[in-house]
Order: sequence, then structure tokens, then C-alpha cells
Amino acid sequence: MSFSISGKTAIITGSANGVGLAIARHFIDQGANVVMADRDEGKLKSEVAKMSGADEQVIFFAGDLRERLTIANLLSATVDAFDRVDILVNATRQCFPSDPLDDQSDTVEEALQQNLLASLKLSQLVAKRMIAQAEDDTDLKTAGSIVNLSSIAARRTQPELMAYSIASAALDQMTRSMAVALAASRVRVNGVALGSVMSANLKEQMQANDNYRERILHHTPMGRIGAASEAAEAVQFLSSDAAAFMTGQIVTIDGGRTLLDPVSVPAH
Repeated sequence: MSFSISGKTAIITGSANGVGLAIARHFIDQGANVVMADRDEGKLKSEVAKMSGADEQVIFFAGDLRERLTIANLLSATVDAFDRVDILVNATRQCFPSDPLDDQSDTVEEALQQNLLASLKLSQLVAKRMIAQAEDDTDLKTAGSIVNLSSIAARRTQPELMAYSIASAALDQMTRSMAVALAASRVRVNGVALGSVMSANLKEQMQANDNYRERILHHTPMGRIGAASEAAEAVQFLSSDAAAFMTGQIVTIDGGRTLLDPVSVPAH
């Protein structure tokens, strides 16, 4: 079975930096047409300008994907440029530090809007387009693939990341629910839960805290931080026909971190 995504058209959100950017670059290298979407127009322009020789493969779209009109415009821009959409990668993730006892904070609402609802609304719209495209092509095993970038925070209890953890857990459940709802239409929905992978947020945390890297390595069985390219390769697999019988799955990329007991107190 082929891992190829050559000739496919992919929308990749959160692709101005970090893991989203790594996925966009990898998809372009693999021959896919890519629409890079993010709020940071300046960074998008800069990154696309660096992709010499890929002018016909990539466009960028800047806007706030929490707005329904922006989402509709993103899909329209994709179809105008490449006639169709085959893959959606919801790579927009924002980590919100939060205090579980602060009843004046809106961080939970913000995390849900950014990390869950924007992805949900875009997925719903893109899925309808994928279904319409496949109506006359009954030979296709997959009418489209949606991949959501989540976090191991969905399964771990870190009170200081409560808002992010709630949004990540909700995104995982959204992935499973949409997978079942869209299975008969041959649109697959899967997730990638990231742990110790070099993202833009992780870089910021390590720069702000001298001990942050050492703490991660100590709690990661493989003893290193994953590269963003490793996440990109997993997303390619889930997007390709090699994963044609996979849907509703959350693939974890964390170097084994979630295999360890998160409680530091000995059990006996």
C-alpha cells in the first residue's frame, strides 16, 4: 500500500511555524498541493517565499479561523487554486496556562474556541466538500482524510494546563465522533497526540526555563525530544492510502512519555 500523497490537495492550519510548518514543508516535498493557513500573514508570506520551485504547489491564506466567514473563504481559496481538497490537517494548537481556581479567567473558553471549535467548524465544511467530490467516484477507498493535532495533555493531569488539557480531550472525542459519522461517506478522521515533540511552544518554554529540557528528557523513556518532521511523517501516513482502513484513531508521538506513571510519589 502506498504512502504517497503526491497530487493530493491539503489544507494545513497553524502552518506559519512549528509543527504545522514542518507538515506543510513535508507535504510539499512529497508532491502535494498545500494551502498554508494561519493568522500570521507576515510569517506565512516569509515561509512561502523560501519555498523556491514550489510556486505551483503552495498558496497561503491568512485569517482568524474562529470566524465562519473566514473558514468559508479558506475553502473557496483552496478550490479556486487547486479545484478540490483531499486532506485537512488541523494543526492549530495554542497552549493556555490556567489556574483551576480562578473563576474570573476565560482561558477554558479561549482554549476551546482556538483548539476545538475552529477545527470542528472547518472539518464540517471541508468534509461536505470531500463527500460531494466523491459522489461519482465509487472506486475510491478514501474520499478524504482529516487529521487533528492533539496532545498527550488530554490523558495527563496537569492543573496548570487545565484549559489546554480539556480542549485536547475534547478534540480527541471530536475525532472519534466525526470518524463514525463520516465513515459511510469514506471520509476518515484521525488524530496525532503530540508529547515531547519540538513545537514552537516547546521552544519558548525551554528558552524561558533552563531546567525544562532536562525535565522532559528525564521523563521520556527514549531520552530525547522528537523532531517536528517525525510528526509530519505520521500525519502523511494517516493522510495516505496506507491508512485506508484506519479511522477514529489517536496516534501518540511522545517517545514513550505517557507510558510512565505521572505521579512522582512511590506506589509502595
